[in-house]
Amino acid sequence: MLCHSCGGEGAMGFSELLHTIGGMGNSQILQTALLLFPAVLIACHSFLQNFTAMTLGHHCRPANWTNGSHVPGGVGEGDLLRVLIPLDKDQKPERCLRFSEPHWQILDLNDTSALSLDTEACLDGWVYDQSVASSIVSEWDLVCEHKSLKSIAQSIYMTGQLVGATAFGIFSDRCGRKRALQSGTLLMIITGTSAALAPSFPAYCVLRFLSGMAMTGIIITSLCLTMEWTPTHRRTLVNIYAMYMITLGQVVLSGLAYLIRQWRWLQGTVSVAYVIILLYSWGLPESACWLITHNKIDKAVKNLQTVARLNGRKEQGRKLTPEVVRIHMQEDTAAVKESPFFLDLFRTPGLCRMTCCIALGWFSAGFSFYGLGLDVQKFGFNIYWTQVVFSVVDIPTKLLTGLSMGYFGRRITAVSLLLVAGCVILVTAFLPQDMNTFQMILCLLGKGSLAGCFTCLYLFTMELFPTEVRQIGMSAGIFSTRLGSLLSPLVYILGNHIPGLQPVMFGLVPLLAAAAASFLVETKNQPLLNTIQETEQRVKMARDKQRNVNENTTKNGLVSLLPEKTRVECTG
Repeated sequence: MLCHSCGGEGAMGFSELLHTIGGMGNSQILQTALLLFPAVLIACHSFLQNFTAMTLGHHCRPANWTNGSHVPGGVGEGDLLRVLIPLDKDQKPERCLRFSEPHWQILDLNDTSALSLDTEACLDGWVYDQSVASSIVSEWDLVCEHKSLKSIAQSIYMTGQLVGATAFGIFSDRCGRKRALQSGTLLMIITGTSAALAPSFPAYCVLRFLSGMAMTGIIITSLCLTMEWTPTHRRTLVNIYAMYMITLGQVVLSGLAYLIRQWRWLQGTVSVAYVIILLYSWGLPESACWLITHNKIDKAVKNLQTVARLNGRKEQGRKLTPEVVRIHMQEDTAAVKESPFFLDLFRTPGLCRMTCCIALGWFSAGFSFYGLGLDVQKFGFNIYWTQVVFSVVDIPTKLLTGLSMGYFGRRITAVSLLLVAGCVILVTAFLPQDMNTFQMILCLLGKGSLAGCFTCLYLFTMELFPTEVRQIGMSAGIFSTRLGSLLSPLVYILGNHIPGLQPVMFGLVPLLAAAAASFLVETKNQPLLNTIQETEQRVKMARDKQRNVNENTTKNGLVSLLPEKTRVECTG
């Protein structure tokens, strides 16, 4: 579970208490502390490998026989490299091949395309251009036949996120949001800084796996703690606020990477920054919702009074007593006596179909979003500015998504965004390789659409699922998107052997998700439901309404095909 609903947004118990004291939504300092730093730093860690695993310019290291005694006088470094390393189609040194022996005759030829010279693999390693930066690629030779290890490292990190979503979800429900946040932050500091000191690639991967666990623990507990302190009418705004903080984090990462070019220092800097969260977390109040559902009423009242005092509502806070809280929470505590299970999402046909459709939407968003965002180097432009552009594009799309959800509804918005993303990504599969600028523009449009889709899915999921299984439904969605992000680096591994596979896969999955999302029920201006039975009834009503529309359309279409005379006789 991600967090308790405490009666959900539609209940008058805990939500009424939060509205009375203003919640943490009016306390800007606490809200910023809860969301800004975790979201910014988490975005930095999620896209960190774009810079710590940059593929630098490289070529084979010449064999030992290329020492100075074998080089004729007057031969420069460029000519020497041409003698030892073959050129690719772009007239640059091959990255994974070298000549079996030096060919000095090449220096006297203008055109060497007709020559057939013996080559061999890079038996003595590689020489890297580290004038731009250093990375794990140059540190552990993750190139040529070992280049798939770069994507495997990212998949291992995403696997850690998948495990952390489950582990910290359980830990948060049992031990409290604040303790889970502190534990995840401490784990991130230790494993993140240790990864900066990793002596080998396997050790680096293990530490990145643990960092992925910690990262998910931080984001789900900080988001849950924030939502449980936020009044109902502010939750949508706070959710959008969190999404923008993640975008800001991607921009901050680009600036840090530009200033810190050594990958170990960059890894360590981003990890040590979590000390800020650890320090201020000691002063954060534990979720009153969690305390109440675990029969810690006295502590919950103290925390509610503290927040009321911070919001300038000291008088309202003074009126709160354990007896008053118990009265407000009778309905809520009764609703959480029986803990829902994951299988409850498949208990009825309507809920089962809804779960599968929304889970596919989450999966496709994570799969294609990270598939595009974790390979910005392929366009050949300055990686720092490319990362900034790929981050900033999320700002207008998230704004347009919010406007579209209010005007057109959730379902149309989600379907449209997935269709746009899938189509533009598929188009890139048929573009020539030299059209880098146009490919980048299309990928920007696709990534922006997927970023907006995330914003839509967060709200859509909360409105689709009833209070009875709302948090289980959210957990299923987040689990699906983590699974998608885990599989996206594996597509790059397969893409090394199957050209064109990457854009095809990253484009087709959103199209399938768009088709599935079209079967969901629209929730715009609809009340939040509390039980699975209510949800099943709403799905059935929507299905019957659609069937009636189809029947009327078919009937009217057949009538319009009849001759005019026949139509008069029938109506007469």
